[in-house]
Amino acid sequence: MNGKQLKNSILQWAIQGKLVPQDPNDEPAFVLLERIRAEKARLVKEGKIKKDKNESIIFRGEDNSHYEKFADGRVVCIDDEIPFETPKGWGWARISSIFKTTSGGTPDKGHSDYYTNGNIPWLRSGELDRQYITGTELMISQKGLENSSAKLFPVNTVAVAMYGATVGQASILKIETTTNQAICGLFPNNIIVPEFLYYFFLAKREDYLGMAFGSGQPNISQDVIKRTLIPIPPFEEQKKIAQQTDAIVALVQRYDASQAKLDKLNNEINDRLRKSILQEGIQGRLVPQDPNDEPAFLLLDRIRTEKLKLLKEGKIKKKDIVDSAIFKGEDNKYYEKVDGKTLEISEEIPFDIPESWAWVRLGSIVTNEAGLAYSKDCLTDRSQPLIRVLRGGNIEEGRWSIKDDDVIISKKYVKESLLLKRGTFITPAVTSIERMAKTALIQEDHHDIVVGGFVLMIKPVIIGIVV
Repeated sequence: MNGKQLKNSILQWAIQGKLVPQDPNDEPAFVLLERIRAEKARLVKEGKIKKDKNESIIFRGEDNSHYEKFADGRVVCIDDEIPFETPKGWGWARISSIFKTTSGGTPDKGHSDYYTNGNIPWLRSGELDRQYITGTELMISQKGLENSSAKLFPVNTVAVAMYGATVGQASILKIETTTNQAICGLFPNNIIVPEFLYYFFLAKREDYLGMAFGSGQPNISQDVIKRTLIPIPPFEEQKKIAQQTDAIVALVQRYDASQAKLDKLNNEINDRLRKSILQEGIQGRLVPQDPNDEPAFLLLDRIRTEKLKLLKEGKIKKKDIVDSAIFKGEDNKYYEKVDGKTLEISEEIPFDIPESWAWVRLGSIVTNEAGLAYSKDCLTDRSQPLIRVLRGGNIEEGRWSIKDDDVIISKKYVKESLLLKRGTFITPAVTSIERMAKTALIQEDHHDIVVGGFVLMIKPVIIGIVV
């Protein structure tokens, strides 16, 4: 389980009442809900707010089903909307029934005085990336506030993003601020702890992302948030849940960072292990040496003799004969004899090898041939049979593949020696063999594939034949 999955599980336990034990002495949620309904009724009577025609009460009937009673007297069973069972003393409510909600606005960008010398924080949905908002990147002026739909949100408002990549993300405002229209603000009250509400929205975010619509910028409406069902624990339990979740989420973040390091190590370990094994192999540490084995210098003598024979028969060119012999002197330094001259090359030798081994220039034991580039006439000729041309882009480290956009030519333009043959190596052509980065071994003959320009075919010399 990764950090994100663990965090999501903890959030679900929190909002389902499984994170902290219940205290039977806590004031039950229905008392909190009755208080807020009474407070709303008082504000309506005083003309401070309008009566909510969609206000509802959610209760459990004698048949143990959940029902919702609306202001017009309708009663509807909502069992299919209740996502989980809650502990005794908890309740359910619509967000709109317990919170004053509103969205923000953006002052007209054409009026510079709406922003110039502004001292009123203005929050955008992309900034809802942390639990507490203590500052904003931009400010607006009093004139900008008065001439737009932007509103001042009080401290402890929970802000929820409704547009773009941050849909469903939430933060708690620890400053008095305005927001853009992509944010829905849930004003604080005395029945829901802001931190509990914050964690509820984090747990709800995946649902909101699933509801989001729009091809360019996915979004949810304020109505979606207002109709959301929220479980209401007793007030004291809300505080305990928030505190416990704070502590556990901090641990999860540390776990997530450690897990990320472990995942990275696991992803790299195979490559590191492979390279280590290859290093052990080429340094003679992978298998024990047998003193009865024929030493490498005798094998090199036979290869040189074989290459001279092939040169005489016209099967290879003079360039394939490398006049080089590398040996270790009595002073324990490495020397190379080339064209009658002896030069010290100790700095080129990367590691020590077993006594029966030998160092050699690659050109001494292989022949090589570069592929050909083909003219436009060759590329348009579709006479049979057709041959696929392998280019540098077809070669990866240790393997090669064919591609849909490979060049296809007629066989009449193909040089026989450039067809892929078992036991040869291919690599993108570079300035020197020693600097090859990508090389692949051909495992079987391919009579319908040839190497193209900027591809080098390397052919090891095998005693008796040349591949």
